[in-house]
Amino acid sequence: MRRLIPTGDPARPVEFAQDVQPVPTAGEALIKVEAFSPNRGETFLLEEPKPGLLPGKDVAGLVVQAAADGSGPPAGTRVVGHPPMGGWAEYVAVPTHSLAVLPDEISAVQAAALPLAGITALRLLRTVGALAGRRVLVTGASGGVGHYFTEMAAAAGAEVSAVTATVERGARLRELGAAAIVHDVADAGGPFDVVLESTGGSAFATALARLVPGGTLVWFGQASRTPATMNFFDLLAGPENAVIRHFHYAGAPYGPDLATLVRLMSGGRLHPEIGRTADWSQTADVLVDLRERRIRGNAVLTIGAPR
Repeated sequence: MRRLIPTGDPARPVEFAQDVQPVPTAGEALIKVEAFSPNRGETFLLEEPKPGLLPGKDVAGLVVQAAADGSGPPAGTRVVGHPPMGGWAEYVAVPTHSLAVLPDEISAVQAAALPLAGITALRLLRTVGALAGRRVLVTGASGGVGHYFTEMAAAAGAEVSAVTATVERGARLRELGAAAIVHDVADAGGPFDVVLESTGGSAFATALARLVPGGTLVWFGQASRTPATMNFFDLLAGPENAVIRHFHYAGAPYGPDLATLVRLMSGGRLHPEIGRTADWSQTADVLVDLRERRIRGNAVLTIGAPR
């Protein structure tokens, strides 16, 4: 079979290689991949790839071999999955606890955009708790996580202010329920009960300063790749006793959260923002554009003719 492997070249981060078809363990199903979605964090790993790196965590496709232990869906079932690695290939073995069955109305392209961004947004929603009537600021909101979180938080009754780089990127977030769009975190009105911060650098302290006293900042990324800086005494001018909470989405099983996301999407309550769809022969170019933030939301690559 064919798979994409790292090259170490920032201009062409991946190339095709021949590989043996994976052999699933007892608790894994073998999936024929129809679509996959790279994440921006994966583009960073490709700059100086570690030996043996096989990228790919967001996939959708068809079960061609059910798990030997009897868990998970049978052969012939359409699924979305979140394997630990290796998804940028024609076939991938996925633990059955990290699979969810797809209904006919959700395409493989739509489903592939769900796993990492959707699971992150869903778990962020649980982390911040009840949102009805609360004011929420989301930095770096034009990525996949920002779109999903904005839609779910607004539906839960939050007043969401989203920070995006451009007017175009903000327009879609407004459609998904954002109450306000700003293009610089310094322009966000506030004060906010909750801040979701994923950019780092100077934006971190600026966003923190917009909390109410005792408010919560959830720190879930550093897209600028610049370490955050802040001054203890600055908090005395406003958000005294603020809580800063580090957040990392990871932790299997992922199947139940994927099933929740599928149910929301099937019911018209969650909409993937797919800024680019292309054949996987164009993956290298798409990865560069994703890394350089030229794609809004998710990018999805297709293998063959996805359903």
